[in-house]
Amino acid sequence: METVSKTDLSGLLNPATVERVLVDFLRDETHNAGFQRAVLGLSGGVDSAVCAALAVRALGPQQVLAVILPHRQSSPASQADAELVASELGMKTEVVDISPMVDPYLAKGGVSDKVRAGNVMARQRMIVLYDISQRDKALVFGTSNKTELLLGYGTLFGDMASALNPLGDLYKTQVWELARHLGLPDRVVTKKPSADLWAGQTDEGEMGFTYAEVDRLLFLMIDERRTEEELLKAGFPEPFVRRVRTMVSRSQFKRRPPLIAKISHRTVNVDFRYPRDWGI
Repeated sequence: METVSKTDLSGLLNPATVERVLVDFLRDETHNAGFQRAVLGLSGGVDSAVCAALAVRALGPQQVLAVILPHRQSSPASQADAELVASELGMKTEVVDISPMVDPYLAKGGVSDKVRAGNVMARQRMIVLYDISQRDKALVFGTSNKTELLLGYGTLFGDMASALNPLGDLYKTQVWELARHLGLPDRVVTKKPSADLWAGQTDEGEMGFTYAEVDRLLFLMIDERRTEEELLKAGFPEPFVRRVRTMVSRSQFKRRPPLIAKISHRTVNVDFRYPRDWGI
């Protein structure tokens, strides 16, 4: 059996090439869909900052709107970081406080569970983004990375929703590498990742492991299709391997369109998947 090591993902990425591919992807697919503009939620984190930088390179700063969507519990530093990124990229911004939309619903339902409240916030933010996309005739660009998508670490129809996602095939550690290449502010690149859904929340604290460690495991498990035996021989603890594999398996429903029961000869999303530019 071939010896497997805990691969360092940083050596696998050519940032300049990835930048070119993703910029072309955003420009071509936006125009193919008949749009000229884009809108995205700018959180102050590295993922949305990278998405914004790619969008500006693809469409131009005047064609991309960054929407900042704080809740009253959000950290003021997050908004400051988002405004810094937008300023450096020359983007237009719009601030929409979601507190008056979220709080009455949570209060009426007596919602105290942090995860439920966080899901409501994430989905409310996407409601705002899609409303603005209709207003401005713009496509919503997504910011979920490959690590989050594989682990199911995101809210379905919330932060995972989008028309185009340039980051979905980049692990979190690769997003950091691309961010440095793009020259994004150091304080945004080096801050602890957080969905900023409640005070003190961090991604790694909530998941119980670091992005660096899980990215190495996911690369071997998903990209290289290594067996559990090979992963254990590479030095990954068995409970960690099994937990991550379970997370990937149980979140599969988040990564596919809603399943439609098949009745006719040509069922949407099973038999009929033509992109717009293919015609019918």
